[in-house]
Amino acid sequence: MNAQVLHTQQLSIGYQHKKDNICVGSDINLTLNSGQLISMVGANGAGKSTLIRTLGGLQKPLSGHIFLENKNLTEFSTTQIAQKLSLVLTEKLPPSQLSVYELVALGRQPYTNWLGDLSQDDTQKIELAIKLTQIDHLRHKKHHEISDGQLQTVMIARALAQDTDLIILDEPSTHLDWLHKISLMQLLKKLSHEAGKCILFSTHDLDMALEYSDQMVVLTAQKCWQNTPDQLIEQGIFSELFPKDQVTFDTTTKKFLIR
Repeated sequence: MNAQVLHTQQLSIGYQHKKDNICVGSDINLTLNSGQLISMVGANGAGKSTLIRTLGGLQKPLSGHIFLENKNLTEFSTTQIAQKLSLVLTEKLPPSQLSVYELVALGRQPYTNWLGDLSQDDTQKIELAIKLTQIDHLRHKKHHEISDGQLQTVMIARALAQDTDLIILDEPSTHLDWLHKISLMQLLKKLSHEAGKCILFSTHDLDMALEYSDQMVVLTAQKCWQNTPDQLIEQGIFSELFPKDQVTFDTTTKKFLIR
């Protein structure tokens, strides 16, 4: 049986505007287990990025609780969180002269001493991450010299080098072409099933999410659902994602169709 890595209780997420709390999602009860690839889908503005930032400890919930390995997330230090979960966001990197190898090596930062010295174990994990993501040919390039798609893969390699039980990715396939999207999904599936990682990723690629995910989290303005793709289809959840006069979901082909 897969172990529980993270779960939430009655979580409400959002942000502050002046003195008011703007809620973008409430009553969110999720369970993320080891050995599973879990996608998060929803229309623009449904709160996917906000939820990811909240689960990753970058943003405080409006209410409710997040438990990481059955311990409240608020009880962890920033370094302790970084040793438990790795987070890849879509934000641009600040200007620097870091090479691809150095960028991947930053994944070991939560474990190194204050000088940042890499041990043999650190080096092995960096090399494994580079090998798994097939970016060895980029290792000596400066990160600003590679394409957005390549940089996205490098950031995933950094998360792998961090070697956490939970990996959270915000739109990891955004800058990838169709072939590299498939390669990414296959890699994430392999890491979750063979290495026992729990991987949660948000995506707009609904068809790919349906095909590769063990579980899916579906966000709408009204509710959050979590289940296997087949069970969500049986419940008719995907018909709630978009206006019915514009998009329908075909339960036979498991495809979204534009009217």
